[in-house]
Amino acid sequence: MKNYKIFIPAVLWFFVVLILICLPGSAFPKHSPFLEKIYFDKWVHAGMFGLLTLLWLFPLIKIILNKNLALQWAYKICTALVVWGITTEFIQKFFIVNRAFDIWDWAADSFGVLCAFIIWKKIRYQSAL
Repeated sequence: MKNYKIFIPAVLWFFVVLILICLPGSAFPKHSPFLEKIYFDKWVHAGMFGLLTLLWLFPLIKIILNKNLALQWAYKICTALVVWGITTEFIQKFFIVNRAFDIWDWAADSFGVLCAFIIWKKIRYQSAL
């Protein structure tokens, strides 16, 4: 039971992301032309999902010593988070006022997951040396 406590930050961040995607579009300020030009919204998506991924993956380093088993779980977690990203877009499309489905938001979510996986894998294999 003790090992599961290290996943509390991941669970809490999951709910923060859920709350943020459920806010109506009117809750967000209008983007400035500069922020639109640098695709600020997409970077926010990548960051939210990258952090979510790292919070789920880093505990694997502590609780799973077998590198192959940890990698299998990492693939499952990353796949689940990519699916969660597309699910959030459908939630916004069908259930949230003034929000819409945006395939590029999902691409940014997936990019964040991929970057976090690469970081985790690099750290995982360095810590095993």
